[in-house]
Amino acid sequence: MIEWMAENVWVVWIGIAVLLAIVEMLSLDLVFLMFALAALSAAVVSGLGGPLWLALLVFGVVALGLLYFARPPMVSRLHQGPTLTTGHHALVGRTAVVAEPVDSFGGRVELAGEIWSARTESSEPLVVGAEVVVTRIDGATAVVSSR
Repeated sequence: MIEWMAENVWVVWIGIAVLLAIVEMLSLDLVFLMFALAALSAAVVSGLGGPLWLALLVFGVVALGLLYFARPPMVSRLHQGPTLTTGHHALVGRTAVVAEPVDSFGGRVELAGEIWSARTESSEPLVVGAEVVVTRIDGATAVVSSR
């Protein structure tokens, strides 16, 4: 068995790569995947008749290169996702209907099925029934502007 492994080192490298890939599936951290790809590179070197020291060197260089150059962008890409706006930030940009006249001092609007205190940034008053857009939320007051 040892003689066969010495004659077919590339098969041993592929076996190592498969084991590392299985460990990667359990950890999901992309570290063992980089080692598995490095083991496949070493298998190619061994399969082409390269000596063991060269296969080990290729394994080390490829593993370090993948860990430092390929893994960080992959991890950041996997951790990116759509940002979910919640709370009052989700109300900015939505349409509201004026429930009581709104001016720069106050008023009320119906926003997301609720009555909110509101004010405008401009001095122009908004009449009941007008559709307005929420530009920002200031405490418990919706700052609105006409459409």
